[in-house]
Amino acid sequence: MRPEQEEPADPLTRTQAFEDFYLRHFDLMARFVARRTADPHAVADLTAEIFLAALHSRHTYRPGRGSETGWLYGVARNVLLAQRRRSEREARAVERIVARRLLDGDDIADLTDRIDAEEPARRALSAMADLPEGERALLELVVIDQLTVAEAAQALGIRVGTARVRLHRARRALRKVPGVAAAALVTEGL
Repeated sequence: MRPEQEEPADPLTRTQAFEDFYLRHFDLMARFVARRTADPHAVADLTAEIFLAALHSRHTYRPGRGSETGWLYGVARNVLLAQRRRSEREARAVERIVARRLLDGDDIADLTDRIDAEEPARRALSAMADLPEGERALLELVVIDQLTVAEAAQALGIRVGTARVRLHRARRALRKVPGVAAAALVTEGL
């Protein structure tokens, strides 16, 4: 092989490695999206968009800075935030037809089951809606998505110490909300 044809050193840039990465993280990302939307078409589209964004930004992954999972959650959050901004702009614009990928009956049934399974998490996210963005985002990643504090900090681009402070503030604020179970605010090791 000539030097310009050698495989890159970054494992996410090799085709097979990225396919393995996709297969390893697909369910995790589909659940992440299903917790945030009840539309099976949106779950399918946003999950695909997350991996497309990961493929395009794979050069930003630095193994020495944290796990690939933490990095991927950061990509996923950026995709969802961008989608939310797009949706808000579209809601203000004139209604128009939005093309969607056609899903067969099995796809819709699978996504509907996934959405149903994530209903308790959507209720918890609703209870967190009034928290400041930084605290809410951290609590979502740690409590709902089950990331470690370090992984959540990496996904949000903040220091672990800052993450711990935000997590404490968020939990303290949620304890005052009626109907929020204290057990939902506690994760192992924190």
